Amino acid sequence: MPNPGVAGQVVTAIETVYGLRFPIGLRAWDGSRAGRSEGPVAVLRSPRAVRQLLLRPGRSGLVKAYVTGHLDIDGDFAVGLRHCRELVAHVRSKGRPSANHWPLLLGLLARTGVGGRRMPVDETRPTIDFPPSILDDTLARSCGYWTSEGPEYRLSDAQHDKLDLVCRKLRLAKGMRLLDVGCGWGSLVLHAAENYGVAATGVTVSPAQCDFVRAQAAERGLSHAVTVRRLAPRDVTDGPFDAVASIETGEHVSDHDYPAYCETLRRLLRPGGQLLMQQTSGGGMFTGSYLTPAMATRPVERTLTQLKDAGLEIKDVMSMREHYVRTIDAWRHALDSSWEDVVTRVGAPRARIWRLQLADNALAFADDNMSVHQILAVRP
Repeated sequence: MPNPGVAGQVVTAIETVYGLRFPIGLRAWDGSRAGRSEGPVAVLRSPRAVRQLLLRPGRSGLVKAYVTGHLDIDGDFAVGLRHCRELVAHVRSKGRPSANHWPLLLGLLARTGVGGRRMPVDETRPTIDFPPSILDDTLARSCGYWTSEGPEYRLSDAQHDKLDLVCRKLRLAKGMRLLDVGCGWGSLVLHAAENYGVAATGVTVSPAQCDFVRAQAAERGLSHAVTVRRLAPRDVTDGPFDAVASIETGEHVSDHDYPAYCETLRRLLRPGGQLLMQQTSGGGMFTGSYLTPAMATRPVERTLTQLKDAGLEIKDVMSMREHYVRTIDAWRHALDSSWEDVVTRVGAPRARIWRLQLADNALAFADDNMSVHQILAVRP
């Protein structure tokens, strides 16, 4: 038989050891190719990627190989990632290689020159703060609300429509007081003050965000209506407010602290005041716990129970899952369009983490393994 090259040997080894059909095309640095002949192709850039595929073909091994540049995907990245998910799911079901398979694996590792060296892991430090260059003018890092299929309708439109949806649900009107918990770069407080005449307060722990929101308020002539403070929600003392918003902020609260967080939201509302919470649940296969360990997503049912236990009455729950697929796809397109610039500014490992996280989460939302809901509640 002709020498199948590195790619052929790797595919044969994985199919033998784990009892599967390799789900994606594979190309190696020696020019060899194996696996599927159509669709995206996984590319082994160096022998170190072989170690990850053979010995650790689970999510952490593939993530490390991709983030450090030893493994790549040519073609549609999201489709290629879906095939990698198939591989991971199958490997999970099979468990570790049996003893009689180790000579095959170790022999291939020796032939490809990687030996026993481990891949460095310090380059895969988690980060979830996407760059402003992939965002729209609102700088929102949360799900938009897509109200049109038209070609002229953009992410910016969806984010502004989301802000209007939040304001309408909270029944904001001139003279009311709004608190935005975890206000980010100020899109909601600025929008609500400018378009609904409310006195809007935002709280954030980021000094950069505080400075930015204050500057934006001054530029728009809204300094009299917009206040931003650098503190945690529990330290807000000038309540109660007519309305409180928590837009994808609860995910950054640990399970241990979440009951107290819900109680704080209730305390900050006047009797009859309303809370609008937008919050994700579930997680992606690759990034749900490996790249974003600080995130604490929880099932929507548990969130509703904890809001009720805090003394809030649930008025409405709306799924926005499909809207997040479109939002993330817009971010992915923007990242790919500015890829070289992003890599120059932050380095290839961090840019690769962003690409991986966006594609993984888009698949998770599309497959209903992740979701996002808007929950409207009232303090009786």
